[in-house]
Amino acid sequence: MILKDYYWYFTEVLSKKFCDDVIKFATKKQDQLALTGQQTEKLYKKNILTKKDIKDLKKKRDSNVVWLNDSWIYREICPYIHLANKNAGWNFEWDWSESCQFTKYKKNQFYDWHADSFDNPYNNPENTNFHNKIRKLSVTCSLSDSKDYKGGELEFDFRNKENGKPAIKKCIEILPRGSIVVFPSFVWHRVKPVTEGTRYSLVVWNLGCPFK
Repeated sequence: MILKDYYWYFTEVLSKKFCDDVIKFATKKQDQLALTGQQTEKLYKKNILTKKDIKDLKKKRDSNVVWLNDSWIYREICPYIHLANKNAGWNFEWDWSESCQFTKYKKNQFYDWHADSFDNPYNNPENTNFHNKIRKLSVTCSLSDSKDYKGGELEFDFRNKENGKPAIKKCIEILPRGSIVVFPSFVWHRVKPVTEGTRYSLVVWNLGCPFK
């Protein structure tokens, strides 16, 4: 799909208090190793990840996460998702948000090139909020002050030409604390390694029925 806008962002729209509250709330909880979709599937099937699984995972992604599903967080973020969906002209139909992923990137941690969407819709008949739906809109919120870390740049790959040459856009403009970027979940992106300090972010995936 070729788009006019591959992402839409809002600069410093989340208050300092909100960012502080999320960080304080999440850092009191036990974090866990962040997984990719592939490793999550393996864990679901085997209920364990081997040392080789972890080694392979850290070639692709190295970060720690805490899962949040508190209504006060969604109330703050969701209006910007709707606004971005409209302003960018995507007009995707969506009706549910997954749990928020609070992510900690410490020195040398990163997440290499990936897309948030999967090959098939969720297959979970017991949960109608998820069943037969796909990720349509991804959201990343910058919670850290840009002075508190270095590196960790969010980059997009807008590749859509037959020769496959990458068209990379570095989103320097979204780094200020309290900024939000919204993008279609099929767009490829990465978080480059943090070289100093800790980068805190909040990610939300928003679901709807498959495109028709």
